Parts: sequence; C-alpha cells; structure tokens
Amino acid sequence: MTAIITDDTRTKRNVAFLVAAQAILGSQMPMIFTIGGLAGANMTRGTGYAWLATLPISMIVFGSMTTAPWLSPFMQRYGRRRGFFLGAVAATIGAGLSALGLYYGSFPLLLAGSYLTGIYMSAQGFYRFAVSDTASPEFLPKAISYVMAGGLLSAFVGPQLNKLVQDSFVVPFVGSYLAVMGLNLVGMFLFLGLDLPRGNRRKETAADRIGLRTRRALLRDPKILVAVIVAMVSYALMNLVMTSTPLAVVGCGYEKNNAADIVSAHVLAMYIPSFFTGHLIARFGVRTIMSIGLVILAAAGLANLAGVQIADLEQPGLWSFYTGLILLGVGWNFGFIGATTLLSSAHRPEERGVVQGLNDMIVFGCVTLASLSSGLLMNGDGLTAAQGWSHVNLFMVPFLALAGGALIWLQLRPKD
Repeated sequence: MTAIITDDTRTKRNVAFLVAAQAILGSQMPMIFTIGGLAGANMTRGTGYAWLATLPISMIVFGSMTTAPWLSPFMQRYGRRRGFFLGAVAATIGAGLSALGLYYGSFPLLLAGSYLTGIYMSAQGFYRFAVSDTASPEFLPKAISYVMAGGLLSAFVGPQLNKLVQDSFVVPFVGSYLAVMGLNLVGMFLFLGLDLPRGNRRKETAADRIGLRTRRALLRDPKILVAVIVAMVSYALMNLVMTSTPLAVVGCGYEKNNAADIVSAHVLAMYIPSFFTGHLIARFGVRTIMSIGLVILAAAGLANLAGVQIADLEQPGLWSFYTGLILLGVGWNFGFIGATTLLSSAHRPEERGVVQGLNDMIVFGCVTLASLSSGLLMNGDGLTAAQGWSHVNLFMVPFLALAGGALIWLQLRPKD
C-alpha cells in the first residue's frame, strides 16, 4: 500500500524549479511554433508542395508522440531528472540541425531537427506529472497549475527574443534556432535542483505485474478514457489553430511581428489562468472546469470565424486573431489541466509509467494529425488565406462534439 503524502515541502521546492524550467526552456516552443510554418513556407514556395509548409511543426509533434511511450517508462526506471536532461540535449541538437537545414536550404535536415525538438516537447509534457510523484492529493491540482503557469514567462521571452534574432542572419530564422540552442544549454542546469524519486532500476518480475491493468483495461476505465479524450481534443484543436495562425496572419497581409505578437498573446492566455485553475478545480470540480474549457474553445472558433465573415473573406481584422487566439489559450488551459488532474487521480502509482506514456502517445498522435491537417486546410488549391483560416476553424466542430459527449457520458455514470 502506498503511503498518503501529507507534507508538501518537497513538492513546493520541485514546483519552483519546474516553473523556472517552463519559463526558460519552454520559451523555445512559442518561438518554434511561430517560425516553423513560416520557415516551411519559405522552403516550399514555388515547389508545388506549399501544403507541406506546416510539416516542420508536424514533425515536432510526431517526435513527441513517438517519444512518450519509451520516455515515460525510462523516467520511471531511471528518474524524471535524467529524462528531462535527455529532452534538453535533444532540443539543443535539434535546433542546431534546423539551423543548418535553413542555412543550406535542406528541408529534410529541417525536419530531422524538428523531430529531435519533439523529444524535448515530450519531456516538457512530463513536467506536469513530475509534481504528482511527491504532492498530497489536496495540493496536486494546484501544483500542476503552478507548473503550467511557468509558461507565462515563456510567452514573453520566446516571441520577443524571436523578434530580435529572426533576421540576424541573411537566411531568415537561422538566428532563432541558434537562440533556442542557448536556451537549452542554460536551462538544463535547473534540473540539478529537483528533489524527485530516483526511479526503480530493479528489473520487473512477473510478481510485480500481478494486479496491474493492461493498456486495454486502462482505457476501459471511464475516468482515464475521458481524461485522454479531453486532453487529446484540447491539445489537438489548440495546435490546429495555433499552427495556422502565423500563415493566416501573414497571408492576410500583416507582418511577421504581428504574428509573433498574436502568438505571444495566445501563449499568455494559455498560462495566466494556471494561477487559479487549480483553485477552481478544487472548488467546482474537475469535470466542471473541463466542460468550461470546451465551451471556451468553441467560442475561440466562433471569434475567428466572425472575423472572416465581417471581412467578407478578404482580410480579417487583427482584433479577431487576438480574440480567437486568447480564447483558444484559456480553453486549452482549462481542458488540459483538468484532464491532467483527472488522469493523475485515476491510476495507481505503479501504473503511472504506462498510463502517462499511453496518454501522451495518444494525445500527441492526434496533435500530429491536427498540425498536418492545418497545412492542408490552409493551403488547399485556390483558397485565399482567409478562406483557409475559415476551414481550419470549422474543422473544430466534430472534435468538440466528441469531447463534450464524453464528458456528458462520464457525468451520467454512477459516481464512484
């Protein structure tokens, strides 16, 4: 039987270091998600393959999807800290390869670097789970929220740093990837301050597996299933729209810096609510907060569509981009943190390696498909940027219906 944790002193120390890691290392993600599609567009322009413009971002998410299934068990055996170092090292190498790809005009090299960045993205995704290893049940939702709130600083640092360095070389965005290398080399030393379980290196025996549920059995657990669905939909739709945003903004006649500012506002909206999301979950319940998150995601799509309709499919105003992307960030926050909290309470400690890896594999698998769909929807034959943007936001509807239906099903089930 696992002892119930009552003292959160250790957890609060870990939260402080993980918040700092989110702020410094996490700054690379808004940078890369801003420039990835634009860099891809530069390299595919005039080739007949413009629909592959968002492929660098898709490769990042694909890297995260394929990493999660082995990284989670790796961290359970060798400790979270080694997994986090591994992610930062992969991101450093990946940014270097991406810079070389841009400099020499090699799209495959850019994609290879993007895949390695995905290993970091997967490791960063486990920051939120790391606090569950030492947190009390009462402090858990707040701890997860605080760690996610570390992304608030990254929303300032990443886009503003990108503005300074994106045109520092003759080839656009090479300076951005070099700056990402620096962020990783500096930020990885924060992991030395973490006080987390070292992991269990003892080889698993048949006796250890007695009583553990299979992956199929885990997904039949209603709480785990709904947590995975809501996390999947929240993250995939956020990625779908955010990936398209720089292409839509620039395609509608605005500047690259406008796109950076809108992404910055979006990332702020993703993380500012984290200061109180945990308190809201504790007061109103995780299912209520997840439901509100889905409603806000739907409102984001409506705001983006309203901008297109008012502009008569010509040039949506910047106000619609800002409004839609801010709502998108808040909706993601409520949906994703709520799903993470529900998932963390739905499995036994000895199952966490399998459950968390399975969750992130499914979530980022769908996010990969979303980012690929983003390029197809935005760059279809004969479409203007505004028309493509409209298609992207309409694509949200069936997935919101799926997640909403799953929550209603869970709510109607007998309480356990």
